[in-house]
Amino acid sequence: MENTELKNLWEQIKSGLIEVLPESAHPWIYPLEVSGYDKGVLTVVTGQMMGRDLLRKNHYHQIVDVIKRISNNQNSDFVIIYDEKAAKSLKKENERLQKKTLESKLKEQAMENLSNMQSASNLNLKYKFENFVVGKTNKFAYQMAMSVAQNPAKKYNPLFIYGNAGLGKTHLMQAIGHYTIFNNPKLKVKYTKTEDYVNDFISNSRNSKDTVENMSKFNKKYTNIDIILIDDIQFIESKNKTMAQMQHTFDSLYNKGKQIVITSDRVPKDIPTLTAALCSRFEMGLMVELTPPDLDNRIEILRKLSDDNDLKYEENALKYIAINYEKNVRELEGAFNKVSAYAEVTGRNLDLDLAKEVLKFADKKEELSFEKIAKVTAEYYEVDLNDIKGAARGQKVSLARHIAIYLARELTGKSFVNIAEYYNKKHTTIMFAHDKIKKELPLKKELAHAIREIKQVLKVI
Repeated sequence: MENTELKNLWEQIKSGLIEVLPESAHPWIYPLEVSGYDKGVLTVVTGQMMGRDLLRKNHYHQIVDVIKRISNNQNSDFVIIYDEKAAKSLKKENERLQKKTLESKLKEQAMENLSNMQSASNLNLKYKFENFVVGKTNKFAYQMAMSVAQNPAKKYNPLFIYGNAGLGKTHLMQAIGHYTIFNNPKLKVKYTKTEDYVNDFISNSRNSKDTVENMSKFNKKYTNIDIILIDDIQFIESKNKTMAQMQHTFDSLYNKGKQIVITSDRVPKDIPTLTAALCSRFEMGLMVELTPPDLDNRIEILRKLSDDNDLKYEENALKYIAINYEKNVRELEGAFNKVSAYAEVTGRNLDLDLAKEVLKFADKKEELSFEKIAKVTAEYYEVDLNDIKGAARGQKVSLARHIAIYLARELTGKSFVNIAEYYNKKHTTIMFAHDKIKKELPLKKELAHAIREIKQVLKVI
């Protein structure tokens, strides 16, 4: 009998055996391999010595009856042989299956942990690294967050992510939590909003007979973990007792070699009433800034949203939305959701006419560039553009340069590093110029008037 014909016969016989034999015998049947069929005698090989003995002793006649029926040969017989090679192969396969089962259980546990964590801490499943659209303005922050997720407490501890609302701070923070749960489920991760931490502390520290016990539970809750994610730390300002407790939480985790990740809408030194002790702790690791995405990044975000929603679109429609929503990703997504909902209800594609109809924005020019801001400021003060960008130190040139730098930061939201690259200066110099104008603006009417007129020329007011 040819090999293919033999295999087909065995598959039919094996199916027949599964039907007639009890389930307790099935694990002995599945691993059997057919070896030959000669003169009505079917020979199979097994790597299970116990299986061989049990099938011979308890099910021999049932097996022979099935062979007779399937092969249509009443003189059929059945021989089962134990083979060491098959035993080794079976052992290897069992080990592989056990490993696969263990991995599956770990993934299930990770999913359960994730579900529990999401329920307890409002962790959003969409805030994962694979859903974060990387561009020029957020690439560094993304890389540092990924580095922390892959190697917690090894290099960047704490990781302090700051920037205006809606730029992706919470997304990156929660992505670290998701990555850890999926890839290292043995680590305990806790995400908390600062507001929740404050309320939790207040409720547990009230004077009562259970205060000591409650505070003990509170400390365990926030320090018996491997990675803590603290969102919007700026809300801790002016709460002296809570800041003292936060310092205790920070020190306890840090001294045990645990990873701390913090987000804020500003750098620690700009949080009013934040204690010097906490400020120094927050600044001791790595601080990364998230700034508004540039036009290309905003368009890419809209493309991903469209693809995720299986929405047909025209590029010029996405560009129209991206040009008109430049401050943060949250507003950009809100605009997209509004247009896409209208497209779904009306059955139309997302084209430029639909976007204009729904959003009702007048056509807006391309986003402001550092060059245009510097040029308009130079013209206002009647100085040369090259002097503003260069090293000239005249009083009028210096003022124009400082104002151009201030406006570049305020109107584009780009980082000090980006602005420094344009002016070919150190980013600390750029920060000094920006802060100087920011402090003088409320005090000098002439300065406020000049900036207002420059903004009018730039058509931003």
